[in-house]
Amino acid sequence: MHIAMVPKTTQKVTSSGSSVQSSAFGAHIEYVRIVADADCHIAFGVNPTATTSTIYVPADDIEYFKVSPGEKVAVIGNVNLYVSDLTE
Repeated sequence: MHIAMVPKTTQKVTSSGSSVQSSAFGAHIEYVRIVADADCHIAFGVNPTATTSTIYVPADDIEYFKVSPGEKVAVIGNVNLYVSDLTE
């Protein structure tokens, strides 16, 4: 993956033990950068729900995901998840 992309916006999504969704990704957004300040689980989709069976993200790890405009990310855990929209 080409990681030299332009960051557009960053959302902070806070979960206190239940699944919480981000805002929808905007038009022209194809990738997001995810960083969590604690271990958590995430899920992507139009109306996602994160559970302990979805994608595991360890604390302070940087992850990149391909997404579609209009999708969201959901997170579960006691965590702040930082989601940065990226464009080429």
